Amino acid sequence: MTEIPPRPTLEAVAARAGVSRATVSRVVNGGEGVRRPLVEKVRRAVEELGYVPNQAARSLVTRRHDAIAVVIAEPEVRVFADPFFGLQLRGISKELTARDCQLVLLLTEGRADHARVGRYLSGGHVDGALVFSLHLDDPLPELVRRAGMPTVFGGRPGWGEGTRSAVYVDSDNRGGAREAVRHLVGLGRRRIAHITGALDQTSAVDRLDGFRDVMVDVDPGLIAEGDFTPAGGERAMRLLLERHPDLDAVFAANDLTASGALRVLRAQGRRVPEDVAVVGFDDMLTVAEQTDPPLTTVRQDIEEMGRLMARLLLRHLDGRGGGPDGDGVQAVGGGPTSVVLPTAVGGGPTSVVLPTTLVRRASA
Repeated sequence: MTEIPPRPTLEAVAARAGVSRATVSRVVNGGEGVRRPLVEKVRRAVEELGYVPNQAARSLVTRRHDAIAVVIAEPEVRVFADPFFGLQLRGISKELTARDCQLVLLLTEGRADHARVGRYLSGGHVDGALVFSLHLDDPLPELVRRAGMPTVFGGRPGWGEGTRSAVYVDSDNRGGAREAVRHLVGLGRRRIAHITGALDQTSAVDRLDGFRDVMVDVDPGLIAEGDFTPAGGERAMRLLLERHPDLDAVFAANDLTASGALRVLRAQGRRVPEDVAVVGFDDMLTVAEQTDPPLTTVRQDIEEMGRLMARLLLRHLDGRGGGPDGDGVQAVGGGPTSVVLPTAVGGGPTSVVLPTTLVRRASA
């Protein structure tokens, strides 16, 4: 068995740098009041010795764990199959990595999982939580509230009293849906159907509302409920064609739903876009550019949503901008590099709603 050498200690770093143990501790833990030349000596000694701070001891000093829980209210089979979650996690991970914070991924599939997550958050293992993909009657908002955990939500958590003052990052789902349907109307389509997402999620409700904003007197039979999956899109598309074989356009609640709808249309001999025009929502390139034909869709910057969630939370933890209990919603635009995080009048961060844009390809 290979003998493992002892880990370098603070005392060893202090001896190498020629300073006191207290000076090393202040430098390692980000404290102030150490002259620049001494800081450089300590950092050189840390690098030469390969010193790694003891996180437990460091937490006692800084009261920070440098770890953020990312809680996704979905089972793992859904999370790892849907590229939406990968994009959002990539944005979160990039922001946390830049700040030397660890990402702790927690998934929920049932009540037992909710209890487990609640215990973990209450146990003081992480500094804050990023929570997304909430469903109707989801207990997660109440669990994080009870844990006293600084939290930013992905998507508008529009369920229950405990979410009214929550800080969140979302896209303009309703406005994007309106733009999609107006595009179809502008193409001369009149029998426009909508395949919704899971209607126990606010993003699906907002996109349905945007569809109805344009199609004011729509026949209810032209609306079929999906679940944001390709299989859900297939089921809903078959149902719509049975009800209204003369439909000439479909707005799908996301790109995966649209991909399922396209497969059914092709199987039933409908040409896209000649017979039926199709528009999706998300602009996930791994889906939208691979469908046949390539998908016209509403683009939301999913990765940037993740980055902004993490940035809002970290800004609060750094003591800049109060706590995440914002009192307003701020829409921002201009692309990811020009987003400026807003601050409410009371000092706390507000929620952020990112704009959407229509990306035209061959399906409509």
